[in-house]
Amino acid sequence: MSHHDERTFVMVKPDGVQRGLIGEIVSRFEERGLKLVGGKFMQIDQELAHEHYGEHEDKPFFDDLVDFITSGPVFAMVWEGADATRQVRSMVGETDPAESAPGTIRGDFGLDLGRNVIHASDHEDEGANEREIDLFFDEAELLDYERIDAAWLYEDEDH
Repeated sequence: MSHHDERTFVMVKPDGVQRGLIGEIVSRFEERGLKLVGGKFMQIDQELAHEHYGEHEDKPFFDDLVDFITSGPVFAMVWEGADATRQVRSMVGETDPAESAPGTIRGDFGLDLGRNVIHASDHEDEGANEREIDLFFDEAELLDYERIDAAWLYEDEDH
């Protein structure tokens, strides 16, 4: 990783997978200039779902969250780039698709709060990224490589 890069966790949820949006979503991040460093097509089990949504354990919607996220395969990813978490969040849109601007992923593909297509780490929660990346990926599954267009993406590339 070069000095200004950050890694962020993103997941296409079961509704996004079922609707055939994995490619579209990956393309948007690639086109923006973010670098894919890990990807995993998987089925989340109860245990992982409980860990992932642990902070919501006491909330009334917790069981629905767990049921939904385990209802079908997901595509978990780690993206890298300058200020990646904030950049990704701005592309994803608000949690509620109705409040998400057209052009954002949720603004373009979502209508319903419970079916909002994608999860992205919260840039305001300091440890969210690392926690979520560690939950879904082993260090060996995350690759370190140079994208050949890096010099065209960043003004101060020093290699």
